[in-house]
Amino acid sequence: MTPPAPTAPPPVPEAFEPAGGPIARTWRAIRAPLVLFTALAVVAVLLSLGAERFPEGVLEPESVSPDGTRALVRLLEQDGDVDVARSSAEARQAVADAGEDTVLLVSLDHRLLPEELTDLAELDVDTVLVQPSVLALSAFAPGLDVTGRIDTGDALTPECALPAAVAAGEAGVGGELYTAAPDSAAVGCYPSATGDALVQVTGDGSTTTVLGTGHPLTNAALSARGNAALALNLLGADQVVWLRPDPAQVGGGSSMWDLLPAGLRWSVLPLVAALGLLALWRGRRMGALVPEALPVAVRASETTEGHAGLYQSRRARDRAADALRRGFREQTAPKLGLAPDATPEAVVAAVAERTGDDHARLRTLVYGDRSDPFTADDRSLVRLADGLDECSRRLR
Repeated sequence: MTPPAPTAPPPVPEAFEPAGGPIARTWRAIRAPLVLFTALAVVAVLLSLGAERFPEGVLEPESVSPDGTRALVRLLEQDGDVDVARSSAEARQAVADAGEDTVLLVSLDHRLLPEELTDLAELDVDTVLVQPSVLALSAFAPGLDVTGRIDTGDALTPECALPAAVAAGEAGVGGELYTAAPDSAAVGCYPSATGDALVQVTGDGSTTTVLGTGHPLTNAALSARGNAALALNLLGADQVVWLRPDPAQVGGGSSMWDLLPAGLRWSVLPLVAALGLLALWRGRRMGALVPEALPVAVRASETTEGHAGLYQSRRARDRAADALRRGFREQTAPKLGLAPDATPEAVVAAVAERTGDDHARLRTLVYGDRSDPFTADDRSLVRLADGLDECSRRLR
């Protein structure tokens, strides 16, 4: 007998090559990040629309915080113009460009130099000083001294003949108190034990009003008592120049980078290069998964035995019991006319009706409970498998 001719081994299926060229593969790789980035950009733009940011700070004309004065500025703008100046030079220019009916309000004057205060005091314009410093008092109202202080915002009555104060009545002007020299042309209002909270000094063609606190001008206190009326009476003019100087900018100095030794600064370059190489090395990514047919077929029994071996090596009796019960339910549900997602109560009731077993016993057998008696040891797990096999046999 001649031996049979040898047969060639079955051809190994070739790896699946995704359809499309390099452009199509590149588009499939970047389209998800591109869509995500676009969505985030759109959300950021939508959130930023209408988000107006206001300056912050005490007596800030554009601030909407409680200690700002935006509300008073808006009231003044209903009858005139308000020009906010951030330096003494801007204030002098604004006063020069304004008409005759102009009032200059000066706050936070401690940020100004003595010569700047002197230049402002020489302007022929009515001025309102809000809690001025000693240098500002000597420049604008010589002979006026700080002689006391009461709690900020305390209510006082005018008790003077000044029309602006009389019309406003009681106001929360508590703060610094002033006393004028006997020979000065000053009118004191809102008196307390150690001085007046508001003093008006009349000079050559202009008037200087000294207010011991900016509290009645703020957004939080403007609506209380006669604060709004007093502020509008003192600042009632066609043009209001509101001077709130910005803090002086400190120039010069050295940055942290300048203070580092030259050798340490040059060492940053190789460190950055090393980090870049590390990112390229560790950050590389494999391409997309390529489906490929298995060269051999694995029998279901071998797969089952492999899973069982893994469960046994890790003593995962709970997972093994869950696998047995899940397989029983998947095979039993169609026989009982139940849907795959049927509730445990429905499954137990249907099995009990067919077998006549107790509901509680079937519930423990098919679904288990917290103290599962079938996962205590390997023998208990075998009893679970036998019980499920017996139940399956009775359901045939």
